[in-house]
Amino acid sequence: MKLVQFGAGKIGRSFIGQIFSRAGWGVVFVDVDRRIIEELNRKRGYTVVVKDRVEETLEVTGVRGVYASDIVQVSDELAGADLIATAVGKQALPLLAKPISRGLLKRQKTRPGEPLDIILCENMQNAADFFRDTLKSTLEKEPGGGGIDINVQVGFVETSIGKMVPIMGKRDRGKDPLLVYAEAYNILIVDRLGFRGPVPDIPQLDPRDNMKAYVDRKLYIHNLGHAVLGYVTHVFRPDYRFVWEAAFDEVIVRVTSEAMWESGRALIMEYPDEFNEKNIGEYIEDLLHRFGNRSLGDTIFRVGRDLYRKLGPEDRLAGAINLCRKNGLIPERICLGLASALFFKGIDEQGHMHKMDREFH
Repeated sequence: MKLVQFGAGKIGRSFIGQIFSRAGWGVVFVDVDRRIIEELNRKRGYTVVVKDRVEETLEVTGVRGVYASDIVQVSDELAGADLIATAVGKQALPLLAKPISRGLLKRQKTRPGEPLDIILCENMQNAADFFRDTLKSTLEKEPGGGGIDINVQVGFVETSIGKMVPIMGKRDRGKDPLLVYAEAYNILIVDRLGFRGPVPDIPQLDPRDNMKAYVDRKLYIHNLGHAVLGYVTHVFRPDYRFVWEAAFDEVIVRVTSEAMWESGRALIMEYPDEFNEKNIGEYIEDLLHRFGNRSLGDTIFRVGRDLYRKLGPEDRLAGAINLCRKNGLIPERICLGLASALFFKGIDEQGHMHKMDREFH
């Protein structure tokens, strides 16, 4: 079985490539970074360091790479693929439509009538609709593209990614460009209804029917929790650099937990068939515990940076506020997090603000 993974970055290597490789799949990474692709083809594997109380090293094997600019080779790989996954970000996602279109056209000859599923590992809402429309528009411009019914032959599978992968320092990256750190959490929630073929038999996949509920849970509890913790910490405890430091501060944890619960109660009201006090409470407690994992080295800068995106009207804070208001709840702590975000001027290890955050201020 072969997976073509678009994006050989942190999520692509530490999570998606890792779980499929360990299940016996061959993994072909497609990326724009020539150094990464060259190293993948030279080593045919890479190392994932699991940062937990007891550090673990995973050796991922049976992988190789293709340059994203080589559309002919990429489409050839897709023609023989059993599955596609993406982890490239919303801005780059539309760029995948052309090579995937070419690959689908070639599959009409190599594997006629066989559906091809695309697992969209993107931190965005409505990823399936977004990419379906993009791919359909691109296919219509390709000779013969009108003969492909993407609603039947292509599955668009949304995901909810809870795995935390911290920024690595230059020193660590310099040792091995393929080395990647990650936490032990290894579950990928996928939209069962998005598949056109069978759901892959991968132990770490957790298929769900109401995918929107779980995408919202990730955004409005996990991402919100990180954001509130980061922004409140920056304002009230600017001496803290790491997430784990804030996660052991009683006051900051209380504010963060209360904000997560405000959103959690709104989610229970919005999706009563999926969520209740028990499973939302377990989810919040697990996240707060994982926020305190000092081995990850996760920073206040990482969870707070990119203000234009994180303060967007449908993103983690404003979106959660609107969800609370819709369900008659008062999001007091979330509003505190949003107000604190307006003062966020976090810097990286070189002392630099995120480019867009400089423009924000």
